[in-house]
Amino acid sequence: MTESTEPITELPDSLTRLHDDPVDAATTLRERAGDTDVAEQVGCLFAALSNPQRLQLLWALRDGECCVCELQTALDAPQSTVASHLRCLTDAGLVSTRKDGKWSYYRPADPAVFELVDDALAIADVEATE
Repeated sequence: MTESTEPITELPDSLTRLHDDPVDAATTLRERAGDTDVAEQVGCLFAALSNPQRLQLLWALRDGECCVCELQTALDAPQSTVASHLRCLTDAGLVSTRKDGKWSYYRPADPAVFELVDDALAIADVEATE
């Protein structure tokens, strides 16, 4: 579903009391809310980042690519758990992979993800441990 282009026919009673032109106000609010498809895509990205172990995986990849066994060590987690989290990060477009024989190596798909994570750390007023 995308941004609603249907005419506004029903408004909450409180909106009609708040604004001289409630239809114009409602239209402006819909425009500010943006496109539903875009919001869903960004929501998927934030959902992938919402798990602490997935954030730890990203931090482990900050300085370069790692194989699954290295990431298992970083998380002290079973291979199946690491693989599941990597699949989620890959599906969200946050991590990319390359094969080298039997080995799979993972790396950040876009280093800009670390700017996003750093901003989240600043908002949460915490520091990442190295």
